Amino acid sequence: MGLLRVMMPPKLQLLALLAFAVAMFFLENQIQKLEESRGKLERAIARHEVREIEQRHTQDGLRERDSAALSDNENDLVIIYNRVPKTASTSFTNIAYDLCGKNHYHVLHINTTKNNPVMSIQDQVRFVKNVTEWREMKPAFYHGHVSFLDFTKFGVKRKPIYINVIRDPIERLVSYYYFLRFGDDYRPGLRRRKQGDKKTFDECVSAGGSDCAPEKLWLQIPFFCGHYSECWNVGSQWALEQAKYNLVNEYMLVGVTEELEDFVMMLEAALPRFFKGATELYKTGKKSHLRKTSEKKPPTKESIAKLQQSAIWKMENEFYEFALEQFQFVRAHAVREKDGELYLLAQNFFYEKIYPKN
Repeated sequence: MGLLRVMMPPKLQLLALLAFAVAMFFLENQIQKLEESRGKLERAIARHEVREIEQRHTQDGLRERDSAALSDNENDLVIIYNRVPKTASTSFTNIAYDLCGKNHYHVLHINTTKNNPVMSIQDQVRFVKNVTEWREMKPAFYHGHVSFLDFTKFGVKRKPIYINVIRDPIERLVSYYYFLRFGDDYRPGLRRRKQGDKKTFDECVSAGGSDCAPEKLWLQIPFFCGHYSECWNVGSQWALEQAKYNLVNEYMLVGVTEELEDFVMMLEAALPRFFKGATELYKTGKKSHLRKTSEKKPPTKESIAKLQQSAIWKMENEFYEFALEQFQFVRAHAVREKDGELYLLAQNFFYEKIYPKN
């Protein structure tokens, strides 16, 4: 540089210094602009990251809320099994008792005075209030020999889930006839109302006895019909139609005693919150769910034919056949049989054309 000062005239030296100063100013200006741009970029990145974090928190919150809502919905479930006597109701209910601790729900037996299936209006209100508001007992499985009760009549927004099992009407009556006399293997020491009466069912039918009269068949229809007076008028066509209506509109699933395993399997698939493990328990469990009437003798063809002549049997049988057809329809779309084993069908629907696109 000293050599340049010696060789360059003073004017050129001044111009060189001026050019150097301008270049330095330009470079500093560019560096400052780059620093400002970098600052803007960093602030933009930071804002973007904040938005992403907020979005994740929002999405996580929504997922947690949806999960909590789903959990609340599951924990708010109530099932009512208004069991018809002598339809394997105790056998099925004991499955619920065996599973309640493992699956974390409550089982409550509805024990009505003198096993009266019709509740007073004040008891109906109390029962509806208990079922819907007794949060400490939810989720809950209620069971008892009570006729269907329409919860919508009481202004309830969320109704319980009704399920039931029915049986061939003559087989049910025969089982009940011998149960009253000999009991069953569930509580063998308990004295029954007709204990000591050794008359067979066939002898009862032959003698025209009251315990085997066609009127005794009238039970499954009124249980499904409900708390209307006409439901309990023996032979009422209106009661039959109302029972059919309730079966398809108010019950999630109605099984038949003769195909109880299928019923249990379908309930486990539809309501695992309650019935997870029910099928395996039914097949291989400790058999606490099994119950058989003692000293039961099958009726003769003559006794069956005599009962089948009555209009009451025809109506009860019509209802049973209606329920059986509905159950088999539901089962055909849920279960397959292969090599003597039952298998649940996999989910066969999916969603597509979901809009708006994200």
